[in-house]
Amino acid sequence: MAALPLPALHASHGGCWLREQDLTGSGTRPISKGDAVMAAADTPLLILNAPLLATRLGYPDLSGLDLLELYAFVHPARFVVPTPKGLAHALNLEEPQGDADVPRLLQEAAGALLDMCGNPEWPEREGAWTALQSLIRMRWPWATLLTGRIQRPSQAERWLFARLPEWEETPEAPQPRQVVLSEEEVLERLTRLTGSTAEQRSGQRAYAVEAANAFAPRERAGRPHVLLAQAGTGIGKTLGYLAPTSLWTEKAGGTVWVSTYTKALQRQLRHESRRAWPEHRADGTRPVVVRKGRENYLCLLNLEDALQGGFSGRAAVLAQLVARWAAYSRDGDMIGGDLPGWLGTLFRQRGIAALTDRRGECVYAGCPHYRKCFIERAARASVGADLVIGNHALVMVNAARGRDPASRPTRIVFDEGHHVFDAADSTFAAALSGAEAIELRRWVIGPEKASKGRRRGLSARLADIASYDEAGAQAITAARAAAEALPGDGWMQRILENAASGPLEELLAAVRATVYARDESGGQEAGYGLETEAAGLDGAFVEIAQAARMALAELRQPLIRLGMRLEALLEEPPDWLDSPGRARIEGARHSLTWRVETLAAWESLLDRLGGPADPEYVDWLAVDRSEAREFDIGIHRRWLDPMKPFAKVVLEPAHGVVMTSATLRDGEDWTKAIARSGTPTIDVAPRLSIHQSPFDYASQAEVLIVTDVPKGDIPALSAAFGRLIEASGGGALGLFTAIRRLRAVHGRIADRLARGGLPLYAQHVDPIDTGTLVDIFRDDPAASLLGTDALRDGVDVPGHSLRLVVMEQVPWPRPTILHRARRLANGGSVYDDTLIRAKLAQAFGRLIRSRDDHGHFVVLSPAFPSRLLSAFPAGTPIRRVSLDEALQRVADHASGATAETIEASDPPN
Repeated sequence: MAALPLPALHASHGGCWLREQDLTGSGTRPISKGDAVMAAADTPLLILNAPLLATRLGYPDLSGLDLLELYAFVHPARFVVPTPKGLAHALNLEEPQGDADVPRLLQEAAGALLDMCGNPEWPEREGAWTALQSLIRMRWPWATLLTGRIQRPSQAERWLFARLPEWEETPEAPQPRQVVLSEEEVLERLTRLTGSTAEQRSGQRAYAVEAANAFAPRERAGRPHVLLAQAGTGIGKTLGYLAPTSLWTEKAGGTVWVSTYTKALQRQLRHESRRAWPEHRADGTRPVVVRKGRENYLCLLNLEDALQGGFSGRAAVLAQLVARWAAYSRDGDMIGGDLPGWLGTLFRQRGIAALTDRRGECVYAGCPHYRKCFIERAARASVGADLVIGNHALVMVNAARGRDPASRPTRIVFDEGHHVFDAADSTFAAALSGAEAIELRRWVIGPEKASKGRRRGLSARLADIASYDEAGAQAITAARAAAEALPGDGWMQRILENAASGPLEELLAAVRATVYARDESGGQEAGYGLETEAAGLDGAFVEIAQAARMALAELRQPLIRLGMRLEALLEEPPDWLDSPGRARIEGARHSLTWRVETLAAWESLLDRLGGPADPEYVDWLAVDRSEAREFDIGIHRRWLDPMKPFAKVVLEPAHGVVMTSATLRDGEDWTKAIARSGTPTIDVAPRLSIHQSPFDYASQAEVLIVTDVPKGDIPALSAAFGRLIEASGGGALGLFTAIRRLRAVHGRIADRLARGGLPLYAQHVDPIDTGTLVDIFRDDPAASLLGTDALRDGVDVPGHSLRLVVMEQVPWPRPTILHRARRLANGGSVYDDTLIRAKLAQAFGRLIRSRDDHGHFVVLSPAFPSRLLSAFPAGTPIRRVSLDEALQRVADHASGATAETIEASDPPN
């Protein structure tokens, strides 16, 4: 393998390095940012991750020969951490010895990837030549270098859409058999999954036996078996519930859904499930299927539109690389699947989102790629699967409005069960906003005249129905006319210019005016979103709201009539209606039902304005802003207790449900966990089970509450973070409650840390998706990662890569209108304390993931409330210390000292 003799550029927070085209001698020299920008502007350079490099250089127009783009072309659907070290490992090259050695690696990596294209054993050769011809026309920077290395095949390559396999219809699955799992069977299955030579963990065995109770035959309709199981970190709960799950599916012949909140746990579950199920059954079907929402999958019709001119410029290059990936993808999952998370960020546009079905515009059987559709394949595979791995939102949506009632989940394990409340809160919410309303307008009418793409309105999607059925045609015409009342393109600008058009835009203008008039938060100057209660509204506002409600009703009525006409066509189909046409009508009817329900929820929301408040709901008006830029306006409604609809929609039809987490209950009290499970709504007493973590927290971890970093002092906060990361030698996860403070701290310490060999990455700063940031962090023990408080659930980094967690302050709840209402209904400050303890417990759980992990959990809080200390596992040493003492303890651990040898200067609280 020969290195590619082209100049290579690397930049980090520690400096910039350029390796010239001449490969003889050392070749690499440090240069200034200004010289680096000039070099990049003069000639295409070998680079790695252009957006990140542009951020480091402060040069947004940076372009060049990006190794990540070449890797995506040569090895589509193959994982690589997008760093010099990650690229070296993926290509079996020598890891760079520091920043100055990275340009050498870039030249060698480019040579290795180009050489692979000439290798007869290149596994991803099919389709490469055809894709390259398109990329040459697009003047892709790598195209010239690839031209001589990829030979024209002797036979014409099949187009992507001809290569993808078709899914096949399957018979309706029979009802599962009613079986009872014995304790002996469950423990025997657990032993088989863990391995006969593995350590017998008593906590895991007890957990598996408890989980099996949820699979017993249901005794009364609407009364499922529900288990609330708190399993401390290290119990092995995944295999603990997979043991009875796999046993039940084998004996009963049914399907079990395991639902998670994070994509990281979905990947872990997919890996662990291989112990219980093979990749394929004897008939070729998959016993384990990963399901996500439609918006996660590649839409083949959108991709075809992009490949045939719908995308231009750099976005067209992205479409070609996505097409390369689609041919080799396992399941077409673009968000958290085998599409590199970094690919979309390379192109600085929302190209990935445009290739998925985010607007509910699917035409189902009317699509020419329907039989090859990734979404339909996953949906059908899940019906006959033993195990379906999904997420909380999908389970709830599927239960609420799944197209096939027979495929709705009836045996469910909610892992990360502490997030079920949050998922239900979002799923059963209603929001009448400008963004939502304009999407409905486009679904009914179609795109504006100047818009590109394949989006079509109802008239075009159901043209054959309209020509056959006069009543259906009249309903479509009426709906189209009524949809003109919804906001159109440019609605926000018109409102800002006091030129609202139509009843819905006038409503949004009134919402905006009311929010600004009432605001007392100080958020106007800070650039944050603004909100106010939907109460005490004047007569003029109520009149505008009622006019908008009438306009929505005029749209809902013809949609209802159209749905009835489609149902009649299905009951008495005409001769020309074949099976694909029937499937298309069923899909259209399903989409209509969803829109009709949405319109009804909006009407109900508007009808309440000016009248008495409904105690079941919390309503408010909001202007959504990002850094002072307004991007949406709306009226919002949430359930005061979203577990009420969850219980009716998900729990009541189910036969068995497990909710499990390391942080289900608050301290020793199950009361709140039971209330947040939804079981009281359906009068079910859940089975309760607790399994303590086997970890020795007294020797593995230490909580340090630093008392001398003043709150709100950004210089002091930055210095504390920088010194703690240096003391630990990296391996730190920093959690913030405000993006602004995160950015300020990162800007003050990143350069200094990088010069010391400690790279620092950050959400909302680095142009990298969160999943890839975590991959980078996991791959480099010297790296540290800053993120928002929400990142605490997305990081699963066992081992030495994570040995320090730092929280900038106590994670107090945001004082929103919704939080205030729930606080008032649930005990005031006691409710706040419960939420904070849960967040602290979840963040602490990131630190110790195995018996070999050791580390420190630091909270920078001058006055940390003692009542919150119960969030940490029993036996964990907790000390209030100065920053200097905290630095000493962290440094002692980093230098190899164990927790037992650290001499305590203060007794634990």
